[in-house]
Amino acid sequence: MKKYVFGVDIGGTTVKLGLFTVEGELLDKWEITTRKDEGGCFILPDVAASVEAKLAEKSIEKEDVAGIGIGVPGPIKDDGTVLRCVNLGWGVFNVEEEIERLLGLPAKVGNDANMAALGELWQGGGKGYQSIVMVTLGTGVGGGIIWNGKMLSGDNGAGGEIGHICVDDDETEVCGCGKKGCLEQYASATGITRMAKRVLNNTDRPSKLRNVQYISAKEIFDAAKEGDDLALELVEDHGKTLGKALATISCVCDPEVFVIGGGVSKAGDILLETTAKYYQQYVFHACKNTKFVLATLGNDAGIYGCAEAILTNKK
Repeated sequence: MKKYVFGVDIGGTTVKLGLFTVEGELLDKWEITTRKDEGGCFILPDVAASVEAKLAEKSIEKEDVAGIGIGVPGPIKDDGTVLRCVNLGWGVFNVEEEIERLLGLPAKVGNDANMAALGELWQGGGKGYQSIVMVTLGTGVGGGIIWNGKMLSGDNGAGGEIGHICVDDDETEVCGCGKKGCLEQYASATGITRMAKRVLNNTDRPSKLRNVQYISAKEIFDAAKEGDDLALELVEDHGKTLGKALATISCVCDPEVFVIGGGVSKAGDILLETTAKYYQQYVFHACKNTKFVLATLGNDAGIYGCAEAILTNKK
């Protein structure tokens, strides 16, 4: 009987690692630096060395380990092949085969957002459900789709890239993906801040935000909670854009619940209530009972999901 499983979330700056029991208890977590030198060739060997060191520290034998799940910031095919990962310097290669060669343990690799969604399903805000869409509102807008307990990654590993749904054909500024009018240009922390600056620069409307040197999503939501008219309008517009996009997503995959995470989710009820209000306005009638909840695992969602990916793969 296997007792342990590792979850590894590879980011552009650090790699987060976690040692779990197969029941879902996090026993230990730590980080190492993501070495992106020379096309990221050191990343997986560093991960393998860190896992080997933890096994030795805890006196755990490899035969007691179910495997290692890994999340990466890029599209991943079902067989573990990464299709270029710009943030890590990676081209096209099979991550699963390489980490299995290095460690001699079973591996499962997936997109980091999908892994985070799986983590929230397993031990977070989505616990108790089988089909969820996780929406991560941070610097960008990420997404992860879990259908009947399993990740929906798509043919090219791009399933769940909800941040690049086009919501405005008239946008003139370019998204990070190279296109214009993407959801993340409005619904991310960067997006709502961009919209605030646009309104403040183009009007003379009074607002507490004019006294803020560095406007952030938190400042906008805090001002809205205090009754600032301009901030309230920005939050309404944010909720309308996001709610409408999620209503569209419901018509495709009809989840039980939307799990909202990322830094913007710290706004709490005002974010959920505004988004749900506009979701109800635009959604197809059969999907009106979809719930909205906040993510609970924070930055640990990825390592939880990576661990569960190994266990799910064995079910």
